[in-house]
Amino acid sequence: MYNLLNWSKRLYAFTLTVLMVTETSCNGQDMNKPNEFDRQPAVAGQFYPGTKAQLEKELKTYFDSAQQVLDEQPLALIVPHAGYVFSGQVAAAGYRQIDRNKKFKHIFLIGSSHTMFFNGAAVYTKGTFVTPLGKISIDPLASELVQKHNVLTDDIEPHIREHSLEVQLPFLQYWLKNDFSIIPIIIGGESQATVTLLAEALEPYFTPENLFIISSDFSHYPAYDDARRSDDDMAHAITTNSPVEFMKAKIRNENAGIDDLATAMCGWTSGLTLLKITEGKPGITYKTIMYRNSGDSPYGGKDRVVGYWAIAAIQQQTQTTDFNLSDDDRRELLKLARRTLNDYLSGKTPTPPDETKLSGTLKTNAGAFVTLHNHGQLRGCIGNFSTSTPLYRIVMAMAISAATEDYRFESVTHDELKDIDIEISVLTPMKRISSIKEIELGKHGIYIKKGSRSGTFLPQVAKETRWSLEEFLGHCARDKAGIGWDGWRDAEIFTYEAIVFDEKELGLR
Repeated sequence: MYNLLNWSKRLYAFTLTVLMVTETSCNGQDMNKPNEFDRQPAVAGQFYPGTKAQLEKELKTYFDSAQQVLDEQPLALIVPHAGYVFSGQVAAAGYRQIDRNKKFKHIFLIGSSHTMFFNGAAVYTKGTFVTPLGKISIDPLASELVQKHNVLTDDIEPHIREHSLEVQLPFLQYWLKNDFSIIPIIIGGESQATVTLLAEALEPYFTPENLFIISSDFSHYPAYDDARRSDDDMAHAITTNSPVEFMKAKIRNENAGIDDLATAMCGWTSGLTLLKITEGKPGITYKTIMYRNSGDSPYGGKDRVVGYWAIAAIQQQTQTTDFNLSDDDRRELLKLARRTLNDYLSGKTPTPPDETKLSGTLKTNAGAFVTLHNHGQLRGCIGNFSTSTPLYRIVMAMAISAATEDYRFESVTHDELKDIDIEISVLTPMKRISSIKEIELGKHGIYIKKGSRSGTFLPQVAKETRWSLEEFLGHCARDKAGIGWDGWRDAEIFTYEAIVFDEKELGLR
Protein backbone atom coordinates (compact mmCIF):
# COMPACT_ATOMS: atom_id res chain seq x y z
CA MET A 1 0.00 0.00 0.00
CA TYR A 2 1.21 3.48 -0.76
CA ASN A 3 0.51 4.81 2.75
CA LEU A 4 3.02 2.23 4.04
CA LEU A 5 5.93 4.47 3.11
CA ASN A 6 4.66 7.47 5.05
CA TRP A 7 3.87 5.41 8.14
CA SER A 8 7.03 3.34 8.12
CA LYS A 9 9.31 6.28 7.40
CA ARG A 10 8.11 7.93 10.59
CA LEU A 11 8.46 4.69 12.54
CA TYR A 12 11.97 3.82 11.39
CA ALA A 13 13.50 7.19 10.55
CA PHE A 14 15.77 7.25 13.56
CA THR A 15 16.95 3.65 13.15
CA LEU A 16 17.69 4.21 9.49
CA THR A 17 19.95 7.12 10.44
CA VAL A 18 21.72 4.93 12.96
CA LEU A 19 22.15 2.22 10.33
CA MET A 20 23.79 4.62 7.89
CA VAL A 21 26.23 5.87 10.50
CA THR A 22 27.23 2.88 12.62
CA GLU A 23 25.95 -0.49 11.35
CA THR A 24 28.40 -3.15 10.22
CA SER A 25 27.64 -6.36 8.37
CA CYS A 26 27.56 -9.82 9.97
CA ASN A 27 31.05 -10.58 8.72
CA GLY A 28 32.42 -7.38 10.21
CA GLN A 29 32.90 -5.47 6.96
CA ASP A 30 32.12 -1.77 7.13
CA MET A 31 28.91 -1.15 5.20
CA ASN A 32 29.93 2.49 4.75
CA LYS A 33 32.74 1.29 2.45
CA PRO A 34 30.89 -0.91 0.00
CA ASN A 35 32.29 -2.67 -3.00
CA GLU A 36 31.18 -0.82 -6.14
CA PHE A 37 28.92 -3.73 -7.05
CA ASP A 38 27.37 -4.24 -3.60
CA ARG A 39 23.68 -3.54 -3.91
CA GLN A 40 22.81 -1.39 -0.87
CA PRO A 41 19.43 -1.57 0.93
CA ALA A 42 16.78 0.60 -0.72
CA VAL A 43 13.90 0.10 1.74
CA ALA A 44 15.56 -0.78 5.06
CA GLY A 45 13.94 1.42 7.67
CA GLN A 46 10.84 1.69 5.49
CA PHE A 47 9.51 -1.74 4.57
CA TYR A 48 11.31 -3.43 7.46
CA PRO A 49 13.44 -2.40 10.48
CA GLY A 50 16.72 -0.78 9.60
CA THR A 51 18.92 -2.26 12.34
CA LYS A 52 20.04 -5.81 12.87
CA ALA A 53 18.66 -6.04 16.42
CA GLN A 54 15.21 -4.71 15.53
CA LEU A 55 15.00 -6.79 12.37
CA GLU A 56 15.94 -10.03 14.11
CA LYS A 57 13.44 -9.34 16.89
CA GLU A 58 10.62 -8.74 14.41
CA LEU A 59 11.47 -11.82 12.33
CA LYS A 60 11.59 -13.98 15.46
CA THR A 61 8.06 -12.88 16.32
CA TYR A 62 6.80 -13.88 12.88
CA PHE A 63 8.55 -17.25 12.78
CA ASP A 64 7.59 -18.14 16.36
CA SER A 65 3.92 -17.93 15.42
CA ALA A 66 4.28 -19.63 12.00
CA GLN A 67 3.20 -23.26 11.71
CA GLN A 68 4.72 -26.16 9.80
CA VAL A 69 1.84 -27.25 7.56
CA LEU A 70 3.56 -29.12 4.72
CA ASP A 71 5.00 -32.61 4.84
CA GLU A 72 7.05 -31.99 1.70
CA GLN A 73 9.96 -29.65 1.04
CA PRO A 74 8.85 -26.73 -1.19
CA LEU A 75 10.50 -26.47 -4.58
CA ALA A 76 9.13 -22.94 -4.91
CA LEU A 77 7.36 -20.37 -2.75
CA ILE A 78 5.12 -17.49 -3.74
CA VAL A 79 5.43 -14.93 -0.93
CA PRO A 80 4.47 -11.26 -0.48
CA HIS A 81 6.80 -8.28 -0.66
CA ALA A 82 4.99 -5.52 1.22
CA GLY A 83 5.98 -3.83 4.46
CA TYR A 84 6.50 -6.38 7.18
CA VAL A 85 3.82 -4.91 9.46
CA PHE A 86 1.31 -5.85 6.75
CA SER A 87 2.67 -9.01 5.13
CA GLY A 88 5.52 -10.26 7.30
CA GLN A 89 3.47 -12.96 9.00
CA VAL A 90 2.33 -14.40 5.68
CA ALA A 91 5.87 -14.39 4.29
CA ALA A 92 7.23 -16.11 7.41
CA ALA A 93 4.50 -18.75 7.13
CA GLY A 94 5.84 -19.57 3.68
CA TYR A 95 9.51 -19.61 4.61
CA ARG A 96 8.72 -21.71 7.69
CA GLN A 97 7.99 -24.66 5.37
CA ILE A 98 11.63 -24.80 4.20
CA ASP A 99 14.00 -27.24 5.87
CA ARG A 100 16.30 -24.67 7.46
CA ASN A 101 19.16 -27.16 7.60
CA LYS A 102 19.06 -27.82 3.85
CA LYS A 103 22.01 -26.66 1.78
CA PHE A 104 20.67 -25.35 -1.53
CA LYS A 105 22.75 -25.44 -4.69
CA HIS A 106 20.99 -22.45 -6.27
CA ILE A 107 18.37 -20.04 -4.92
CA PHE A 108 16.46 -18.07 -7.56
CA LEU A 109 14.66 -14.87 -6.52
CA ILE A 110 12.20 -13.63 -9.14
CA GLY A 111 10.23 -10.40 -8.97
CA SER A 112 8.43 -8.02 -11.31
CA SER A 113 9.72 -4.48 -11.71
CA HIS A 114 7.96 -1.74 -9.73
CA THR A 115 10.36 1.10 -10.46
CA MET A 116 11.08 1.15 -14.19
CA PHE A 117 9.97 -0.27 -17.52
CA PHE A 118 12.39 -2.32 -19.62
CA ASN A 119 12.33 -5.30 -21.94
CA GLY A 120 13.46 -8.74 -20.89
CA ALA A 121 14.67 -9.69 -17.42
CA ALA A 122 17.58 -8.20 -15.46
CA VAL A 123 19.93 -10.43 -13.45
CA TYR A 124 22.25 -8.98 -10.83
CA THR A 125 25.56 -10.72 -11.50
CA LYS A 126 28.30 -9.06 -9.42
CA GLY A 127 29.08 -8.14 -5.85
CA THR A 128 26.59 -8.80 -3.04
CA PHE A 129 23.17 -7.81 -1.78
CA VAL A 130 23.36 -6.01 1.56
CA THR A 131 20.77 -6.02 4.36
CA PRO A 132 21.03 -5.12 8.06
CA LEU A 133 21.72 -8.83 8.66
CA GLY A 134 24.81 -8.88 6.44
CA LYS A 135 25.88 -9.53 2.87
CA ILE A 136 24.62 -12.22 0.48
CA SER A 137 26.82 -13.33 -2.39
CA ILE A 138 25.69 -13.57 -5.99
CA ASP A 139 25.68 -17.12 -7.39
CA PRO A 140 28.18 -17.46 -10.32
CA LEU A 141 25.37 -19.15 -12.26
CA ALA A 142 23.81 -15.69 -12.63
CA SER A 143 26.52 -14.63 -15.11
CA GLU A 144 26.34 -17.94 -16.96
CA LEU A 145 22.61 -17.53 -17.51
CA VAL A 146 23.07 -14.03 -18.95
CA GLN A 147 25.68 -15.34 -21.37
CA LYS A 148 23.46 -18.20 -22.54
CA HIS A 149 20.06 -16.52 -22.87
CA ASN A 150 19.22 -13.37 -24.82
CA VAL A 151 16.14 -12.68 -22.71
CA LEU A 152 18.46 -11.94 -19.76
CA THR A 153 20.59 -8.84 -19.23
CA ASP A 154 23.07 -7.94 -16.49
CA ASP A 155 21.80 -4.36 -16.20
CA ILE A 156 21.94 -3.43 -12.51
CA GLU A 157 19.68 -0.37 -12.75
CA PRO A 158 16.34 -2.23 -12.35
CA HIS A 159 17.65 -3.60 -9.04
CA ILE A 160 18.84 -0.41 -7.40
CA ARG A 161 15.49 0.87 -6.08
CA GLU A 162 13.44 -2.33 -6.43
CA HIS A 163 12.02 -3.62 -3.15
CA SER A 164 10.42 -6.92 -4.21
CA LEU A 165 13.59 -9.00 -3.91
CA GLU A 166 15.22 -7.03 -1.11
CA VAL A 167 12.43 -7.69 1.38
CA GLN A 168 12.79 -11.47 0.87
CA LEU A 169 16.44 -11.55 1.88
CA PRO A 170 16.11 -11.06 5.67
CA PHE A 171 13.71 -14.03 5.81
CA LEU A 172 16.28 -16.24 4.10
CA GLN A 173 19.13 -14.88 6.24
CA TYR A 174 17.22 -15.44 9.47
CA TRP A 175 15.81 -18.88 8.64
CA LEU A 176 18.50 -20.75 6.70
CA LYS A 177 21.36 -22.10 8.81
CA ASN A 178 23.76 -22.79 5.95
CA ASP A 179 25.49 -20.19 3.79
CA PHE A 180 23.77 -19.47 0.51
CA SER A 181 24.07 -17.30 -2.56
CA ILE A 182 21.31 -15.93 -4.79
CA ILE A 183 20.36 -15.39 -8.41
CA PRO A 184 18.26 -12.17 -8.32
CA ILE A 185 16.02 -11.68 -11.37
CA ILE A 186 13.72 -8.73 -12.09
CA ILE A 187 11.23 -9.04 -14.96
CA GLY A 188 10.56 -5.88 -16.94
CA GLY A 189 7.34 -4.99 -18.74
CA GLU A 190 4.32 -7.24 -19.25
CA SER A 191 5.37 -9.41 -22.17
CA GLN A 192 4.25 -13.03 -22.05
CA ALA A 193 6.98 -13.75 -24.61
CA THR A 194 9.56 -12.62 -22.03
CA VAL A 195 7.93 -14.87 -19.45
CA THR A 196 8.03 -17.87 -21.79
CA LEU A 197 11.70 -17.37 -22.65
CA LEU A 198 12.63 -16.88 -19.01
CA ALA A 199 10.76 -20.04 -18.01
CA GLU A 200 12.59 -22.01 -20.71
CA ALA A 201 15.93 -20.72 -19.40
CA LEU A 202 15.19 -21.61 -15.78
CA GLU A 203 13.21 -24.85 -16.20
CA PRO A 204 16.29 -27.14 -16.11
CA TYR A 205 17.05 -25.86 -12.60
CA PHE A 206 13.64 -26.66 -11.16
CA THR A 207 14.93 -29.59 -9.13
CA PRO A 208 14.88 -30.55 -5.43
CA GLU A 209 18.43 -29.29 -4.89
CA ASN A 210 17.37 -25.72 -5.76
CA LEU A 211 14.81 -23.23 -4.44
CA PHE A 212 12.66 -20.69 -6.31
CA ILE A 213 11.25 -17.65 -4.50
CA ILE A 214 8.51 -15.79 -6.38
CA SER A 215 7.89 -12.34 -4.92
CA SER A 216 4.37 -11.03 -5.40
CA ASP A 217 1.44 -9.43 -3.64
CA PHE A 218 -2.07 -10.09 -4.90
CA SER A 219 -5.03 -7.67 -5.25
CA HIS A 220 -4.30 -3.97 -4.95
CA TYR A 221 -6.71 -1.45 -3.42
CA PRO A 222 -10.20 -2.99 -3.50
CA ALA A 223 -12.34 -3.16 -0.36
CA TYR A 224 -11.61 -5.94 2.14
CA ASP A 225 -14.31 -8.44 1.04
CA ASP A 226 -13.68 -7.83 -2.67
CA ALA A 227 -9.98 -8.50 -2.10
CA ARG A 228 -10.68 -11.80 -0.39
CA ARG A 229 -12.84 -13.00 -3.30
CA SER A 230 -10.36 -11.92 -5.96
CA ASP A 231 -7.37 -13.31 -4.08
CA ASP A 232 -9.11 -16.63 -3.48
CA ASP A 233 -9.89 -16.94 -7.18
CA MET A 234 -6.28 -16.18 -8.14
CA ALA A 235 -4.92 -18.68 -5.61
CA HIS A 236 -7.28 -21.38 -6.91
CA ALA A 237 -6.06 -20.68 -10.45
CA ILE A 238 -2.45 -21.12 -9.32
CA THR A 239 -3.26 -24.47 -7.70
CA THR A 240 -4.49 -25.78 -11.07
CA ASN A 241 -0.85 -25.51 -12.28
CA SER A 242 -2.16 -24.06 -15.53
CA PRO A 243 -0.85 -20.79 -17.04
CA VAL A 244 -4.06 -20.61 -19.08
CA GLU A 245 -6.31 -20.82 -16.02
CA PHE A 246 -4.08 -18.32 -14.24
CA MET A 247 -4.40 -15.73 -17.01
CA LYS A 248 -8.14 -16.36 -17.26
CA ALA A 249 -8.50 -15.63 -13.54
CA LYS A 250 -6.42 -12.46 -13.82
CA ILE A 251 -8.47 -11.14 -16.73
CA ARG A 252 -11.74 -12.26 -15.11
CA ASN A 253 -11.07 -10.36 -11.90
CA GLU A 254 -9.62 -7.24 -13.50
CA ASN A 255 -12.62 -6.99 -15.84
CA ALA A 256 -15.24 -7.75 -13.18
CA GLY A 257 -15.89 -4.11 -12.31
CA ILE A 258 -14.46 -4.41 -8.79
CA ASP A 259 -14.19 -0.92 -7.35
CA ASP A 260 -10.60 0.39 -7.04
CA LEU A 261 -9.00 -2.90 -8.14
CA ALA A 262 -5.73 -1.86 -9.81
CA THR A 263 -4.43 -5.39 -10.33
CA ALA A 264 -5.35 -8.93 -9.29
CA MET A 265 -1.66 -9.79 -8.76
CA CYS A 266 1.05 -7.18 -8.98
CA GLY A 267 3.81 -9.71 -9.73
CA TRP A 268 1.79 -11.71 -12.22
CA THR A 269 4.69 -12.03 -14.67
CA SER A 270 6.74 -13.71 -11.94
CA GLY A 271 3.87 -16.02 -11.01
CA LEU A 272 3.26 -16.87 -14.66
CA THR A 273 6.97 -17.68 -15.09
CA LEU A 274 6.73 -20.26 -12.30
CA LEU A 275 3.58 -21.81 -13.77
CA LYS A 276 5.19 -22.07 -17.19
CA ILE A 277 8.08 -23.92 -15.52
CA THR A 278 5.86 -26.31 -13.56
CA GLU A 279 3.02 -26.89 -16.02
CA GLY A 280 2.93 -30.53 -17.04
CA LYS A 281 5.68 -31.61 -14.66
CA PRO A 282 4.52 -34.92 -13.19
CA GLY A 283 3.66 -34.80 -9.51
CA ILE A 284 4.03 -31.03 -9.08
CA THR A 285 1.20 -29.57 -7.05
CA TYR A 286 0.54 -26.23 -5.40
CA LYS A 287 -0.63 -25.87 -1.81
CA THR A 288 -1.88 -22.73 -0.13
CA ILE A 289 -0.27 -21.95 3.23
CA MET A 290 -1.65 -18.66 4.53
CA TYR A 291 -3.73 -15.69 3.42
CA ARG A 292 -4.17 -12.22 4.84
CA ASN A 293 -4.62 -8.76 3.46
CA SER A 294 -3.55 -5.38 4.81
CA GLY A 295 -7.00 -4.94 6.34
CA ASP A 296 -6.10 -7.69 8.81
CA SER A 297 -3.21 -5.58 10.14
CA PRO A 298 -3.79 -3.03 12.92
CA TYR A 299 -2.02 -0.53 10.66
CA GLY A 300 -4.34 -0.97 7.65
CA GLY A 301 -7.91 0.05 6.89
CA LYS A 302 -10.50 -2.14 5.21
CA ASP A 303 -11.61 0.28 2.49
CA ARG A 304 -8.50 -0.06 0.30
CA VAL A 305 -6.37 -3.14 0.90
CA VAL A 306 -3.60 -5.26 -0.61
CA GLY A 307 -3.79 -9.06 -0.59
CA TYR A 308 -1.04 -11.47 0.45
CA TRP A 309 -0.72 -15.21 -0.12
CA ALA A 310 1.95 -17.74 0.77
CA ILE A 311 1.74 -20.65 -1.68
CA ALA A 312 4.16 -23.56 -2.18
CA ALA A 313 4.93 -25.73 -5.18
CA ILE A 314 5.86 -29.23 -4.05
CA GLN A 315 6.66 -32.62 -5.54
CA GLN A 316 3.79 -34.82 -4.45
CA GLN A 317 4.66 -38.31 -3.35
CA THR A 318 3.48 -41.08 -5.69
CA GLN A 319 0.22 -42.63 -4.59
CA THR A 320 0.52 -46.29 -3.67
CA THR A 321 -3.14 -47.12 -3.22
CA ASP A 322 -5.28 -48.38 -6.09
CA PHE A 323 -7.68 -45.88 -7.59
CA ASN A 324 -10.95 -46.98 -9.12
CA LEU A 325 -14.38 -45.63 -10.01
CA SER A 326 -17.70 -47.34 -9.45
CA ASP A 327 -20.34 -47.32 -12.19
CA ASP A 328 -22.26 -44.77 -10.13
CA ASP A 329 -19.17 -42.54 -10.00
CA ARG A 330 -18.75 -42.81 -13.76
CA ARG A 331 -22.38 -41.96 -14.44
CA GLU A 332 -22.19 -38.98 -12.07
CA LEU A 333 -19.14 -37.59 -13.87
CA LEU A 334 -20.71 -38.01 -17.31
CA LYS A 335 -23.94 -36.35 -16.17
CA LEU A 336 -21.93 -33.53 -14.60
CA ALA A 337 -19.94 -33.01 -17.80
CA ARG A 338 -23.11 -32.80 -19.92
CA ARG A 339 -24.88 -30.53 -17.45
CA THR A 340 -21.83 -28.26 -17.35
CA LEU A 341 -21.70 -28.04 -21.15
CA ASN A 342 -25.42 -27.39 -21.42
CA ASP A 343 -25.22 -24.53 -18.93
CA TYR A 344 -22.04 -23.01 -20.35
CA LEU A 345 -23.08 -23.19 -24.01
CA SER A 346 -26.44 -21.62 -23.19
CA GLY A 347 -24.75 -18.66 -21.52
CA LYS A 348 -25.22 -19.71 -17.90
CA THR A 349 -22.59 -20.13 -15.20
CA PRO A 350 -22.23 -23.87 -14.46
CA THR A 351 -23.13 -24.72 -10.88
CA PRO A 352 -20.90 -27.22 -9.05
CA PRO A 353 -22.74 -30.12 -7.40
CA ASP A 354 -23.28 -30.37 -3.66
CA GLU A 355 -20.03 -31.90 -2.41
CA THR A 356 -21.79 -33.57 0.51
CA LYS A 357 -23.66 -35.76 -1.98
CA LEU A 358 -20.57 -36.86 -3.88
CA SER A 359 -18.53 -39.96 -3.16
CA GLY A 360 -15.06 -39.58 -1.69
CA THR A 361 -13.56 -40.80 -4.97
CA LEU A 362 -15.05 -37.91 -6.93
CA LYS A 363 -13.56 -35.48 -4.43
CA THR A 364 -10.11 -37.06 -4.74
CA ASN A 365 -7.46 -34.94 -6.49
CA ALA A 366 -6.88 -36.51 -9.91
CA GLY A 367 -6.31 -35.60 -13.54
CA ALA A 368 -8.72 -36.27 -16.39
CA PHE A 369 -9.31 -35.77 -20.10
CA VAL A 370 -12.72 -35.08 -21.63
CA THR A 371 -13.20 -36.17 -25.25
CA LEU A 372 -16.13 -35.12 -27.44
CA HIS A 373 -17.31 -36.99 -30.55
CA ASN A 374 -19.95 -35.98 -33.10
CA HIS A 375 -21.30 -39.05 -34.91
CA GLY A 376 -18.04 -40.84 -34.23
CA GLN A 377 -15.77 -38.00 -35.36
CA LEU A 378 -13.44 -36.32 -32.87
CA ARG A 379 -14.83 -32.88 -31.93
CA GLY A 380 -12.51 -31.88 -29.09
CA CYS A 381 -10.21 -33.35 -26.46
CA ILE A 382 -8.45 -31.53 -23.64
CA GLY A 383 -7.17 -32.72 -20.28
CA ASN A 384 -5.20 -31.77 -17.21
CA PHE A 385 -2.77 -33.86 -15.15
CA SER A 386 -3.74 -32.00 -11.98
CA THR A 387 -2.88 -33.54 -8.63
CA SER A 388 -4.26 -30.63 -6.62
CA THR A 389 -7.87 -30.28 -7.80
CA PRO A 390 -10.84 -32.55 -7.05
CA LEU A 391 -11.74 -34.88 -9.91
CA TYR A 392 -15.26 -33.56 -10.34
CA ARG A 393 -13.96 -29.99 -10.78
CA ILE A 394 -11.36 -31.12 -13.32
CA VAL A 395 -14.10 -32.84 -15.34
CA MET A 396 -16.23 -29.68 -15.31
CA ALA A 397 -13.32 -27.51 -16.46
CA MET A 398 -12.09 -29.93 -19.13
CA ALA A 399 -15.59 -30.40 -20.55
CA ILE A 400 -15.76 -26.66 -21.25
CA SER A 401 -12.18 -26.60 -22.57
CA ALA A 402 -12.76 -29.56 -24.90
CA ALA A 403 -15.81 -27.81 -26.35
CA THR A 404 -14.32 -24.34 -26.70
CA GLU A 405 -10.52 -24.37 -26.56
CA ASP A 406 -9.26 -27.25 -28.72
CA TYR A 407 -7.41 -25.25 -31.37
CA ARG A 408 -8.09 -27.93 -33.99
CA PHE A 409 -11.83 -27.27 -34.06
CA GLU A 410 -14.40 -24.51 -34.00
CA SER A 411 -16.20 -24.20 -30.68
CA VAL A 412 -19.13 -26.55 -30.10
CA THR A 413 -22.49 -24.77 -30.25
CA HIS A 414 -25.44 -25.37 -27.96
CA ASP A 415 -27.54 -26.64 -30.89
CA GLU A 416 -24.81 -29.16 -31.71
CA LEU A 417 -24.70 -30.54 -28.17
CA LYS A 418 -27.50 -33.05 -28.84
CA ASP A 419 -25.22 -34.79 -31.35
CA ILE A 420 -22.18 -34.86 -29.05
CA ASP A 421 -21.10 -38.00 -27.21
CA ILE A 422 -18.95 -37.50 -24.11
CA GLU A 423 -16.02 -39.71 -23.11
CA ILE A 424 -14.01 -39.26 -19.91
CA SER A 425 -10.53 -40.60 -19.17
CA VAL A 426 -9.57 -40.44 -15.49
CA LEU A 427 -5.80 -40.63 -15.07
CA THR A 428 -3.71 -42.59 -12.61
CA PRO A 429 -0.48 -41.06 -11.23
CA MET A 430 2.39 -40.93 -13.72
CA LYS A 431 5.52 -43.07 -13.46
CA ARG A 432 8.82 -42.25 -15.10
CA ILE A 433 10.24 -45.17 -17.07
CA SER A 434 13.84 -46.06 -17.88
CA SER A 435 13.06 -48.21 -20.93
CA ILE A 436 10.35 -48.06 -23.58
CA LYS A 437 9.98 -51.79 -23.05
CA GLU A 438 7.92 -50.87 -19.99
CA ILE A 439 5.18 -49.40 -22.23
CA GLU A 440 2.19 -51.66 -22.94
CA LEU A 441 0.28 -50.42 -25.98
CA GLY A 442 -3.39 -49.97 -25.23
CA LYS A 443 -2.80 -50.02 -21.48
CA HIS A 444 -0.40 -47.12 -20.96
CA GLY A 445 -0.69 -43.52 -21.96
CA ILE A 446 2.61 -41.73 -22.49
CA TYR A 447 3.82 -38.29 -21.48
CA ILE A 448 7.01 -37.07 -23.16
CA LYS A 449 8.92 -34.07 -21.82
CA LYS A 450 12.07 -32.41 -23.14
CA GLY A 451 13.04 -29.02 -21.76
CA SER A 452 9.95 -26.83 -21.72
CA ARG A 453 8.16 -28.91 -24.39
CA SER A 454 5.84 -31.79 -23.63
CA GLY A 455 3.09 -33.88 -25.15
CA THR A 456 0.88 -36.81 -24.30
CA PHE A 457 -1.19 -39.58 -25.88
CA LEU A 458 -3.96 -41.34 -24.00
CA PRO A 459 -3.84 -45.16 -23.89
CA GLN A 460 -6.74 -45.51 -26.31
CA VAL A 461 -4.80 -43.68 -29.08
CA ALA A 462 -2.65 -46.77 -29.65
CA LYS A 463 -5.76 -48.93 -30.02
CA GLU A 464 -7.51 -46.54 -32.40
CA THR A 465 -4.48 -46.00 -34.67
CA ARG A 466 -2.92 -49.47 -34.38
CA TRP A 467 0.49 -47.84 -34.34
CA SER A 468 3.63 -49.74 -33.41
CA LEU A 469 5.43 -48.68 -30.24
CA GLU A 470 7.93 -46.53 -32.16
CA GLU A 471 5.09 -44.91 -34.15
CA PHE A 472 3.26 -44.20 -30.89
CA LEU A 473 6.37 -42.52 -29.51
CA GLY A 474 7.32 -40.78 -32.74
CA HIS A 475 3.90 -39.23 -33.33
CA CYS A 476 3.72 -38.05 -29.73
CA ALA A 477 7.20 -36.53 -29.87
CA ARG A 478 6.65 -34.82 -33.24
CA ASP A 479 2.94 -33.98 -33.27
CA LYS A 480 2.31 -33.30 -29.59
CA ALA A 481 5.60 -32.25 -27.99
CA GLY A 482 7.04 -30.59 -31.09
CA ILE A 483 10.51 -32.09 -30.57
CA GLY A 484 10.80 -34.08 -33.78
CA TRP A 485 10.09 -37.71 -34.65
CA ASP A 486 13.11 -39.05 -32.78
CA GLY A 487 12.94 -36.47 -29.98
CA TRP A 488 11.66 -39.08 -27.53
CA ARG A 489 15.00 -40.88 -27.58
CA ASP A 490 16.68 -38.35 -25.24
CA ALA A 491 13.54 -37.07 -23.51
CA GLU A 492 11.91 -37.96 -20.21
CA ILE A 493 9.11 -40.50 -20.74
CA PHE A 494 6.35 -41.20 -18.26
CA THR A 495 3.52 -43.71 -18.37
CA TYR A 496 0.09 -43.62 -16.82
CA GLU A 497 -3.13 -45.54 -17.11
CA ALA A 498 -6.59 -44.21 -17.77
CA ILE A 499 -10.01 -45.33 -16.64
CA VAL A 500 -12.01 -44.67 -19.81
CA PHE A 501 -15.82 -44.60 -20.06
CA ASP A 502 -18.48 -42.91 -22.17
CA GLU A 503 -22.18 -42.17 -22.25
CA LYS A 504 -23.13 -44.98 -24.63
CA GLU A 505 -21.27 -47.57 -22.58
CA LEU A 506 -23.23 -46.64 -19.44
CA GLY A 507 -26.59 -46.29 -21.16
CA LEU A 508 -26.82 -42.52 -20.94
CA ARG A 509 -27.27 -42.01 -24.71
